[in-house]
Amino acid sequence: MRRRGVLLSVVVTLIYLFLLVPIVIVVLAALNAGNYLAFPPQGISLRWFIKAAETGPFLRSFVFSLKLAGWVTALSTVLGTMAALYIVRHSRRFRTVLRLAIVAPLQFPAILTGIALLIFFFATGLGTRGMRALFIGHTLLALPYVFLTVSAVLVGFDRSLEEAAQSLGAGPLTTFRRVTFPLIKGGVISGALFAFITSFDQFPISLLLVSVGNTTLPIQLFDYLRFSFDPAAAAVSTVSVLMSVAIVLLVDRLVGLQAVSWSGQG
Repeated sequence: MRRRGVLLSVVVTLIYLFLLVPIVIVVLAALNAGNYLAFPPQGISLRWFIKAAETGPFLRSFVFSLKLAGWVTALSTVLGTMAALYIVRHSRRFRTVLRLAIVAPLQFPAILTGIALLIFFFATGLGTRGMRALFIGHTLLALPYVFLTVSAVLVGFDRSLEEAAQSLGAGPLTTFRRVTFPLIKGGVISGALFAFITSFDQFPISLLLVSVGNTTLPIQLFDYLRFSFDPAAAAVSTVSVLMSVAIVLLVDRLVGLQAVSWSGQG
């Protein structure tokens, strides 16, 4: 048993190193004082962060990504919460089918989803690229995170609390506002935060659906690396990594990371 415990610790440590070492390399490369993207860094400097902040395309794409992620988060939070409420509480015969349909975008490579959306927009005449296409594509991938986290909370929800409120004269909307939502708020917040970071960092779908003037930050970074190979790219990547870490810390601070686990029951 002791040998198995040691072996398990070694395997887990290697997995963490495999996941974290590339991130550490990117951060150190962003602090490189040299003129080229290299590791180990040739001295420590913040000049590439300053250059990235002063680069117009990076700033415009950063603001656009924030705006897009904000709208995507708002819609996916509403739709995901409504879908979770319906499927967990009211759906019976088609519960499994509906659940699989909602989480299907997570089962397939995002590039395939992007190609399918591109063909769909072209065939329906809705316009193949631009803000509208990006908004729909990102929402399609962000919505399952909200659905899963809210569903996890609803599975263990004590409905007798709602029945008590209704017995005291509260209507459906009042019951939801004063009883149901406060109790599922943790799952809603967790799903919304993960939906935001999913949209902000989305690359495959954005690559296929972006248009001139509607470039997200990951695509702008990709285009930048095609012609320049300096640490400014690593600086932008570091900012994106820090945003992701901040989201995880915020989830843990607000609701606890245990609230985002999904048992798959219900």
